[in-house]
Amino acid sequence: MSKSTLPPRSAAFPGFGPRALGFLKALAFHQDKTWFEENRGLYESELKTPLQALVESLTGEFERIGLPLRGDGRSIFRLHRDTRFSKDKRPYKTNAGAVLSRDGTKRSQGLLYIHIDPEGCFAAAGFWRPEPEEVLALRRGIVGKPDAFRATVAKLGKSNLVLGDPLSRPPKGFEDCAEEDLAAAVKMRNLLVRRPIAPTAIHSPDLARQLVAFAQDAEPLLRFGWAALDTHRPA
Repeated sequence: MSKSTLPPRSAAFPGFGPRALGFLKALAFHQDKTWFEENRGLYESELKTPLQALVESLTGEFERIGLPLRGDGRSIFRLHRDTRFSKDKRPYKTNAGAVLSRDGTKRSQGLLYIHIDPEGCFAAAGFWRPEPEEVLALRRGIVGKPDAFRATVAKLGKSNLVLGDPLSRPPKGFEDCAEEDLAAAVKMRNLLVRRPIAPTAIHSPDLARQLVAFAQDAEPLLRFGWAALDTHRPA
């Protein structure tokens, strides 16, 4: 794993509050607007404000080390669920999350995602649910530059990061890809790696440094994918 140069303690990010995961567990049980409004202050102090500080801290550090990932207050996912077209009418999510990307929006591909959840915290990086033209561009990048892709996978492996989530059949237009590793790669729905975060780690300012280190470990994938999108995606 690469070592980040972020100082061990970050003044901008104090760590998530000691009751952060407990709040999310309670919210999963209550799922009630009245209860949430009564406990909104707890959500703000234990989760939302620290998450905003974490995004700000990471943005500054990524700028300093030359990794084009950034975010702001809009990078944080809303706790309220959109239930308009869902049979599940529970009003609140039971996790907190944020995304940093090249342009600072949630929809930009090639991102860092932070997930805070009583069921398991983790960080993920890569290309998640890309649009059809983006999927095609990524696949063309893989088969067009196989050596660069294999080098990317090898670098990820040295950091114990593995790509996954393949389709069962080759996608249309790539049926003739004969090389086993490339054929497996073009069947992937997403080009994504993830790393678990220990529940106790979220309460420490050192979490920011851990996330920078993870992003640096995932950087070969991000840069390969960005190059593929910039080269092969329709203008």
